[in-house]
Amino acid sequence: MEFVSESEAETEALGARLARVLKPGAVVAFTGDLGAGKTAFTRGLARGLGVPGRVTSPTFTIVDEHEGGRLPLFHFDLYRLSGPEELYDIGWEDYLARGGVCAVEWSEHMGQALEPDAVRVDICRGDHEGQRRITIEGVSL
Repeated sequence: MEFVSESEAETEALGARLARVLKPGAVVAFTGDLGAGKTAFTRGLARGLGVPGRVTSPTFTIVDEHEGGRLPLFHFDLYRLSGPEELYDIGWEDYLARGGVCAVEWSEHMGQALEPDAVRVDICRGDHEGQRRITIEGVSL
């Protein structure tokens, strides 16, 4: 499915919409350029899951845990990882086993470690500054 977002608020709203259909253990794998809107979409996921608090990019911490919603949200930013083996070093399998939603920015850094049933979200810049083209695969909205 392809969507066109005209603003950051619309991108967040689409994330909230996706959150309503996610099940425990879901992996949402993001691709898109730097500044495309992956974190904005994840803020929407958090809102849709009922997770309180502020969601920012975990670029330096690699993963942020957000509890208190319908499901916990584990927000990964793999930009600084050099390969999938580092993902296992930080406990990837443990996060999967906790039954939350794993939102993974820069999922292309996971290589073959990406779950085959992951929901894939690609975010590209559109025709003007605020517009984004968002493709979602692996789930129906």
